[in-house]
Amino acid sequence: MSTRHEARQWAIQILFQRDFNHGDLAEALAEFWRERKGSARARAFAEALVCGVEQRRAELDQLLQRYAENWDVKRMGAVDRNVLRAALYEMLYCPDIPPVVTINEAVEVAKEFSGMESGKFVNGILDRARKDLARPARTAAAREPPE
Repeated sequence: MSTRHEARQWAIQILFQRDFNHGDLAEALAEFWRERKGSARARAFAEALVCGVEQRRAELDQLLQRYAENWDVKRMGAVDRNVLRAALYEMLYCPDIPPVVTINEAVEVAKEFSGMESGKFVNGILDRARKDLARPARTAAAREPPE
């Protein structure tokens, strides 16, 4: 299992918990990490996803509502909703990750935590979102050269 895949799984678990327990984020993260072992890189990526989603939850939910035709975000399964939030965050704010990689990872995590139908649901919504991106789907954004 790749470091980022494991980090995405952790991020979804944390975000799932945050849907039901809205306490202090720092305390929630500290409690979560007491029960897990993993590389510092995986933890950092997971926390970056969680913090990004938490900071932009309203924006992400508005986008989800737009892309999930005939679905109310609040009525989606909690796993699917959080997989979609994290993937949208990645697609919009992590230019070093190609959108198709994000979509494939989101589909896999949805299938692992929810089921095959969830994978199809997540794929359909994220594919709609991908079409609105102003960057290539299969490549990461070019990094700026160091000064």
